[in-house]
Amino acid sequence: MKLTVVIPVYNEVKTIEDVVKTVKSVSIGMPMEIVIVDDCSKDGTREVLKKMQETQSDLVLSFHEVNQGKGAALRTGFGQATGDIVLIQDADLEYDPHEYANLLKPILDGRADVVFGSRFLGGGAHRVVFYWHYLGNRFLTTLSNMMTNLNLTDMEVCYKVFRREVLKGIVLRENRFGFEVEITAKVARRPCRIYEVPISYYGRDYSEGKKITWKDGFRALWCIVKYRFSD
Repeated sequence: MKLTVVIPVYNEVKTIEDVVKTVKSVSIGMPMEIVIVDDCSKDGTREVLKKMQETQSDLVLSFHEVNQGKGAALRTGFGQATGDIVLIQDADLEYDPHEYANLLKPILDGRADVVFGSRFLGGGAHRVVFYWHYLGNRFLTTLSNMMTNLNLTDMEVCYKVFRREVLKGIVLRENRFGFEVEITAKVARRPCRIYEVPISYYGRDYSEGKKITWKDGFRALWCIVKYRFSD
């Protein structure tokens, strides 16, 4: 078994080196490759990544020449993944790679095909931020559940893990944060065993680089309806 960690990156010059270092420090008992897709960063992230590649030949890097969004970066990364299991890791420090073992366990035990992390199942430490984001997340998750007949607690979470065979059968179209809704709807329509695992969350505010906005919330609403009726 082999794990591919896909990291979409946009303007994360302050954190990208620490994220990669932390991911590499995690012991999961299997080989791991790291696929990083830079979505046309403008803050020096690209230069940092190219310098990292000079000394870390195990990194798989791709560079978008036009900013397209997280979903587009993930499509590129999924296309380059060679692992049996694929895990999404954001390029900031909101999610802790030391929790990989817990996320992988349902798949390695042969019980799951897809695993969602959940910030709302009573996991580890959680930074206290953004009540309205929390409320919006719960609303979108509930509406998504109504459309998919799942009982997820955190549809918008970054940490999603897939057996690669699941991803091979899915065509993804969303370029931005609508990816979260789309992938949830599409795995729900397939004979996938889906599990949730509690995780920690070290949220950022906008001064620290948080990117999702109210516009993405409205797009998510549209995507929930759209992907209920289309593939």
